Amino acid sequence: MEFKLTSRPSPIAGTWYTSEAAALSYQIDTFVTDAKITEEDIHGKVIGLVAPHAGYRFSGRTAGYAYKTIKDEKRDLAVVLSPFHQYFSGDLVTTVHQAYSTPLGEVPVDIDALIELEEMLKKSNIPIHQVSNDPEHSLEIQLPFLQQALSADFKLLPLMVRSHDAHILKRTAEALFEVVKDRSFVIIASTDLSHFYPLDIAEVMDAEMLKQIKEMSPEGVLSAEKEGIASACGASAVSMMLWLTKKMGATKAHILNYSTSPQEYVNQTPL
Repeated sequence: MEFKLTSRPSPIAGTWYTSEAAALSYQIDTFVTDAKITEEDIHGKVIGLVAPHAGYRFSGRTAGYAYKTIKDEKRDLAVVLSPFHQYFSGDLVTTVHQAYSTPLGEVPVDIDALIELEEMLKKSNIPIHQVSNDPEHSLEIQLPFLQQALSADFKLLPLMVRSHDAHILKRTAEALFEVVKDRSFVIIASTDLSHFYPLDIAEVMDAEMLKQIKEMSPEGVLSAEKEGIASACGASAVSMMLWLTKKMGATKAHILNYSTSPQEYVNQTPL
């Protein structure tokens, strides 16, 4: 694995979210502040999040609930698992750049952690492929929330997942466990739910996927997606996150907020 001494430029700042740093900070702070979470909603330390990746005007308020659970905390490492929406032949994809750029600054990639992960996965013949200047939005769109929510600088382990093979996903989760187990970390699975269905059908499908997530069933998430009874473009990322967090000792998942793009578009206020 080799890295360029460059920062990946953002292909979505100014479209999926504002490119103005002050406005972006204010918007994210508003999303997080407006999220209503009580002490009864969360028990114990949060180590994994599921967060959406539509443009902030559609998904930012729901994402605010996820990131409120780690607001002002210090985590040294953020593992962001996402889909890779473009065609690519490999199962696992990461960046060739040493950092990601957003309007809020650069997020350094944890090169050592990625190399360690690669070496572990080589034993299982699971390669990690690198890409340069990728257009993937679903990973990047989590970064400004992390930059604004966490209390100190952190490093990023970015992994874009194309495989739906349970063996590959579980083995990767096991390898990630070895990489992060002694670190102060948080894992984000980036996913949206159903797309392009009539609202009544979408809500039924989404309820099924949320049920599998709440039950912490990576197998159920993959099965629901495969059978077509539910849909999540980041089902593989979610499953990997669930396997990993369960191995770390997590026993409980909470659904803090659910929304649809039409609801968010109607309810948004100018920022």
